[in-house]
Amino acid sequence: MSEPEKLTKSKDVIAYLAEQFPNCFSLKGDAKPLKIGIFEDLAKRLEDDEKVSKTRLRTALRHYTNSWRYLYSIKAGEARVDLDGNEADKVTEEHQEHAQESLKESKAKAAQKAKEKNAAKPKAPAKKKKPEASKPSKPKTAKKKPKPELKLEEAELSKLSVGQQVQVKAGNQPMTGTITELDKSDVQVQLANGLSMKVKADKIFLRA
Repeated sequence: MSEPEKLTKSKDVIAYLAEQFPNCFSLKGDAKPLKIGIFEDLAKRLEDDEKVSKTRLRTALRHYTNSWRYLYSIKAGEARVDLDGNEADKVTEEHQEHAQESLKESKAKAAQKAKEKNAAKPKAPAKKKKPEASKPSKPKTAKKKPKPELKLEEAELSKLSVGQQVQVKAGNQPMTGTITELDKSDVQVQLANGLSMKVKADKIFLRA
């Protein structure tokens, strides 16, 4: 027969104790205050148990009684239990104060450890802002000099002749054109852009 595997972790030893002595040890819920001198009882009961050594047993028991769940159970007047769940001595006020002090210290250590762990975490590098793409600079355009305003004077129909260059007001801006035909009050003009149009004489002007 192969030798039973020895338990080396406190967690596994406590689970084994809860299995062997369910009325004394527990893994969940409220813990029960243990009888003073419980280690000697355990050592005697498990003397021939090859799975648990005395050293591992002592370490696991210390781990169990230092847990927050167990320290919360230490209240003055509560009955302690032996391995079989039988009531033994009562928890004294002195024991309760000691348990509360141990609980306070344990919580403070846990908070400090968590704080140090968070401080040790590498901070996420700040996202670098993408350099703004330099906008292509618009080529500087030479400011156009304002065209000198044309000074025009109304043309008398009697003084107009075919082939004469005139200014025709057919829109906002006067356009240069050449008279191609005169017909009473109408004047046929060919504009510089090639278009030919007929306008009234009052639309014809001469440069002053």
